[in-house]
Amino acid sequence: MKNRESKADSRTPRQGRPPQTSRAEGQPHRGGTGSGAFWIYGTHAVYAALDNPQRKIRRLIATSEAAKTLADTRRQTRAVEPVERIEIDRQLPPGAVHQGLAALVEPLPGMGIEDVARSASMRDSAVVVILDQVTDPHNVGAILRSAAAFGAMAVIVPDRHAPEETGALAKSASGALERMPLVRVTNVVRALDELKTAGFWTAGLAADAPKTLAEAKLSGRVALVLGAEGEGLRRLTREHCDHLVRLPMTGEMESLNVSNAAAIALYEVARGG
Repeated sequence: MKNRESKADSRTPRQGRPPQTSRAEGQPHRGGTGSGAFWIYGTHAVYAALDNPQRKIRRLIATSEAAKTLADTRRQTRAVEPVERIEIDRQLPPGAVHQGLAALVEPLPGMGIEDVARSASMRDSAVVVILDQVTDPHNVGAILRSAAAFGAMAVIVPDRHAPEETGALAKSASGALERMPLVRVTNVVRALDELKTAGFWTAGLAADAPKTLAEAKLSGRVALVLGAEGEGLRRLTREHCDHLVRLPMTGEMESLNVSNAAAIALYEVARGG
């Protein structure tokens, strides 16, 4: 399937968007830090943050063992505050698996939907993922990881009914939060229309779709649209997709976890349908 004719201009994308403020749903664990800062934890998430020049880090705390590993394996870029494990536990949500390492960080700047459209207009092929009210930070983090693994441009979420940057999301993303733009939009339908103008084919995943993703033979610029588990895509979102497609399943299970479905769909598009 050929590209749509893109009407987007080719101006250079602007650098970033303002940090988002926290909301009750998926609210970051701030531990009385104030501002928009929050704790990320675990070696993959923290190491990736240290490697990201756009990530502003306020504090870096570690047990003596984790600090030694950090010093032995990476170029040291900032001072590490040595603390006992119990102090890290105190800063984080109960049960957080931190591996003796945590960083207090500011939210990342990011791209807007218009930036994605402009950047894509300069490419013959591009893939983005749009999540229609997927609220679990672990699922969003896992989808960021898959999107990075399969070369997507961005993961797009609504400004409401989607998790903020949190330690849980960063942990699930295993470093991908620092590499894969998480783009927030005020309206998913308008975002779909803007991507269509930029030459994207939009494909919504739905269990009742008439054809599989492979049968749709999508190529060029593709936006994969996934809905929340259980409810799936909302009506207006479905109606604004060029295609409704499904993953080939045996019928033994009605559906997949949304992060698993995203990984399979990204693989399918990456291998050329």
